[in-house]
Amino acid sequence: MTTPLIRPSLVTVPHANVLMGESFASTRAELTLLKNSPHVSVAIVGSGACGLTAALMLKDHGVECVLLERDERPRGSSALSSGFVPAAGTQAQARQAIEDDQAQFVKDIVNKSHGQSALHLVKAYVSAVPQAIDALEARHGVTWRVLDQFLYPGHSTHRMHAVPETSGEGLMSRLERAAQEADLTLLTHAQVTQLFMDPDDRVVGLGFVRPDGSREALRCDAALLACNGYGGDQELVAQYLPQMKAAVYAGHVGNDGTAVRWGQALGVALKDMGAYQGHGSWQNELGLLISWALMVAGGIQINAHGVRFHDEHQGYSEASVGVLAQPGGVAWCVFDQPVYELGLTFPEFKEAQVLGGVKRFESVTALSLWVGCPEETLARTLSAQDRARDQEEGQPEGHSKSIRPLKPLKPPLYAIKVTGALFHTQGGLDIDEYCQVLGDQGTPLPNLWAAGGAARGVSGQEVWGYLSGNGLLSALAGGFIAAESIARALAHPSTRVD
Repeated sequence: MTTPLIRPSLVTVPHANVLMGESFASTRAELTLLKNSPHVSVAIVGSGACGLTAALMLKDHGVECVLLERDERPRGSSALSSGFVPAAGTQAQARQAIEDDQAQFVKDIVNKSHGQSALHLVKAYVSAVPQAIDALEARHGVTWRVLDQFLYPGHSTHRMHAVPETSGEGLMSRLERAAQEADLTLLTHAQVTQLFMDPDDRVVGLGFVRPDGSREALRCDAALLACNGYGGDQELVAQYLPQMKAAVYAGHVGNDGTAVRWGQALGVALKDMGAYQGHGSWQNELGLLISWALMVAGGIQINAHGVRFHDEHQGYSEASVGVLAQPGGVAWCVFDQPVYELGLTFPEFKEAQVLGGVKRFESVTALSLWVGCPEETLARTLSAQDRARDQEEGQPEGHSKSIRPLKPLKPPLYAIKVTGALFHTQGGLDIDEYCQVLGDQGTPLPNLWAAGGAARGVSGQEVWGYLSGNGLLSALAGGFIAAESIARALAHPSTRVD
């Protein structure tokens, strides 16, 4: 699921010092191209949820920006996600009479990562995300509701926000519509491959490639990297996430590590590179994500022996490691009629059901024959899941070794065969609480920001540190913060405004 890696080049102007091996002749031609290119106040690399949120907020501030998108339409990792954004203190929560507390949300994030989260980002994101959600609704027509039928692992209350379609595709469609109505400038089929820097580490422009191989450039006063992680780069995954190097990659092909390699070329610190969002219920044959809501609502996962092997309430990210440790690297999500009906409220589940991925069984015998496990073992598992064998092999440090008791499951039973997958990485460029990229001495680069997949997240350094929704939390909150910070910086170019 990867594409040929396009290595980013980074050159320094006006001295034409070349990093990453380009010839002087090609550099001189590129500098001429840059000199004759259009100018914009802010260039945003990537138009996923992070980039579009930032662009919409900049528009509200009257700041001109251009979004550069490698694909035909804004989609990226955001469209492949469930589309659920955690936030505390929103208008949507107030409408549904849900009480929440930002201090508790901070605690939930930090507790999930066992204290490894970057606290300055946790506090900044928790404060910013309700502002982003409310602004997108009030000013750009992106409506939200809070999912209150179930509680995702690690969250103290109902704070998962979703658009009416309850999907990442629905979220991106609404953000794209908002961008069109705001008359944002979006260049699609524009894959950014170069950052042009001056001797003071100031971004002066970007170079990008069109599908026909032609090269273009754009001069700018500030740049926001809202582009990608590195989950689609097998070399970087093997280096930083060796436990997932053989796993199915279910993320977007655009996560090719470009931002990480720019950071390496710049000498910028990379932080939390061992963190990632995995998922323990990827239906590989259909290429569909099965919502973990089925597990938290009462479903269980069993292995080829008919045994429940972990506590599904610990989280879907670390579940990816648990599933991959099972025979054949597969598991079966098993649930009953009430959970099945909940599943039908999610588009991906309905699609899996239509395509035959969701199997119905009228008896334990029939289910055991399909799985290929002993009927007696499966019957014990379904009737008393709290007595299921606890398999600890392959579980990451910090993963719960106990299995939470659940109510017995009775026919009709439903099952989906799944595997563990890598979705997106949570490590990246080091940033401060304003999403400004930090140089090797910990000081901000003059006019370079990063957020979303390009930057470090708030999941600490391990797979089990990922709290449900951390990815879109970083995307929307990071995009909002970056826009506010960039707007202030452009208004006060000689000072850093906190």
